[in-house]
Amino acid sequence: MPESEASSMLPPGLPPEFGVYFALLEVSALVEHGVVGQLRRDGDLSFVQFQILAILGEDRPSPLSMTDLADRLVHSKSGLTYQVGRLEQSGLVTRAPSSDDERGVEVRLTPEGAALLERVVPGHLEVVRGMLVEALDDTERERLTGLLGKVGKHLRARPPRSARGIAAAQPD
Repeated sequence: MPESEASSMLPPGLPPEFGVYFALLEVSALVEHGVVGQLRRDGDLSFVQFQILAILGEDRPSPLSMTDLADRLVHSKSGLTYQVGRLEQSGLVTRAPSSDDERGVEVRLTPEGAALLERVVPGHLEVVRGMLVEALDDTERERLTGLLGKVGKHLRARPPRSARGIAAAQPD
């Protein structure tokens, strides 16, 4: 986006470098709004519920702890407990006591959850492509991905409480 477009989003009195913040907020809100409608329509899922299923659907041999999920999502543990509970009631995930930590709870994707994820992902990718990916050429996408990764790494260096576990696990 040309600097003049980013500057036009800037509330009066703020320094020009805050244009990146307001541009990021606007794009994030617009993309989330678009995918939320698709997730409701295709899977009756909230955005957070989709993120939970997608993380659990990644190729890994074991379930994830609630703490690990909260760290990945940068989501409160109480909010996550509620969302995982809703997914469990729908038969999309299971919760069980942790085999490694007597206080911990592990979450696993069920076959029904995997099937729903498989059904929802194609439409999700289509929406994301149309809203975000197709707006940029290959070079711009690589550059934006790198820049956002750099910002994410910076933020995780002093993470909120729910994201502390991820900071140490992030590769350089």
